Amino acid sequence: MEENYIEQAEEKMLKALDNLEKRFATVRAGRANPSALDGVMVSYYGVDTPLKQLATISVPEARQLLIKPYDRSCLHAIEKGIFEANLGFTPNNDGETVRIIIPPLTEERRKELVKQVKAISEEAKVSVRNIRREIMEEIEKAKLPEDVEKSKDKEVQDLVNEYNKKIEEMLKVKEEELMSV
Repeated sequence: MEENYIEQAEEKMLKALDNLEKRFATVRAGRANPSALDGVMVSYYGVDTPLKQLATISVPEARQLLIKPYDRSCLHAIEKGIFEANLGFTPNNDGETVRIIIPPLTEERRKELVKQVKAISEEAKVSVRNIRREIMEEIEKAKLPEDVEKSKDKEVQDLVNEYNKKIEEMLKVKEEELMSV
């Protein structure tokens, strides 16, 4: 059971890192990325449905997304859903597909996105700290000998430091990606 604490902490921290990666993917860097539309909900016959379930989303060019609905009757609903998502995209409906031309990012918008990415990475760090707190409480409840408890605490703290470093590296890469023109 003793070794299980560290494995449990690492497993949870890996999930936090995966979540961070997914959230970073939704922050667009001026290039077309289908994951930018992940949060778009479309009112389809009165039911809010994720866009991904109603259409295929492809990237025909670096700055363009092509949305081809399975049911052409929902084209206008898809357009409306993209507008309502307030992503800064202007969808163009040609009767069969919806095209989104991704505008180049302004310097001001890039800085806003960097702030957003920093906030997301800070949330990931908070998540890692919460995992540390949970595991430390479990170790305390286990009533282990004091020296074993201290070594487990140190192992957990080393793990936290390692994951915080990974989060910082991911943040740095995403910042560079956002700031490059």
